[in-house]
Amino acid sequence: MTDSLEFKDRMLSLGLARVSEAAAFASARLIGRGDEKAADQAAVNAMREQLNLLDIRGVVVIGEGERDEAPMLFIGEEVGTGVGPAVDIALDPLEGTTLTAKDMPNALTVIAMAPRGSLLHAPDVYMDKLAIGPGYPKDVISLEMSPAERVFELARAGGVTPGDITCCVLERPRHDDLIAEIRSTGASIRLITDGDVAGVIHCAESEITGIDMYMGLGGAPEGVLAASALKCMGGQMWGRLSFRNDDERGRAYKAGITDLNRIYSRDEMVRADVIFAATGVTNGSIVEGVKREPHFIQTETILMRSKTGSVRRMLWRSPIARNGHSSH
Repeated sequence: MTDSLEFKDRMLSLGLARVSEAAAFASARLIGRGDEKAADQAAVNAMREQLNLLDIRGVVVIGEGERDEAPMLFIGEEVGTGVGPAVDIALDPLEGTTLTAKDMPNALTVIAMAPRGSLLHAPDVYMDKLAIGPGYPKDVISLEMSPAERVFELARAGGVTPGDITCCVLERPRHDDLIAEIRSTGASIRLITDGDVAGVIHCAESEITGIDMYMGLGGAPEGVLAASALKCMGGQMWGRLSFRNDDERGRAYKAGITDLNRIYSRDEMVRADVIFAATGVTNGSIVEGVKREPHFIQTETILMRSKTGSVRRMLWRSPIARNGHSSH
């Protein structure tokens, strides 16, 4: 591979931040308006437009769905100028469409980029996820343990009691038994309504968020995005695909997955250096949401690179033109 086609993560990272910022700005105009589809579409349009300005040969491996389900940013879509390194792109133009429509916290725009062939092509099914932050021994807990065993082992490794452990779980009826078992250990639970990429990231910043562990069923595509963030921030994560019917198993086979029971570690979901960007749409515990002033708009983006372990927080402030658009 020639030097011009190498995955230069430092050079590409700022471009990726602009992609994330543009999507956040576009969807922010629909905060609190009750229209999830419109908010998502605005983010998709802006993200695709910005991606096509980057000098990459990109392929969307985690996107809005199959080609027949999504007109833009579908799985397999080629993006970029067609000049530059070949890359995999995983994205969620608006993680938290419901949060945006209802003006609730923690809506984000999320995107990750890595060299071609290095991101797991996760089908749009559920994934059983387990994640912890940095500083623990390797494989201190596992998906093969019961939820209670995970709490006890993590507490032992951290030199604390189970009552000092806080777990983050999506508030869903399917998690009722999981929640009851975790609470039986004395551990506490932070329930979230949506946005499990943010939920996993919280584990890597436990000093700030107070969250030690994430567990439960959520979208597999979001699992790959979360693994990308943890690869940059440190921490451990495991995921196992969960299928409800033969149609979902067929999606996995179509994505090239043959072992349907495999447990993927963080580094099996993200097999090379990755860059990750997330911009706040509504205020959240990771980044602030889009702020509007009479003539300016401001966004906050968290930009990470696994190669250096750098985590950069960026404020972008731009004048608003008369047509309501930024000068981005």
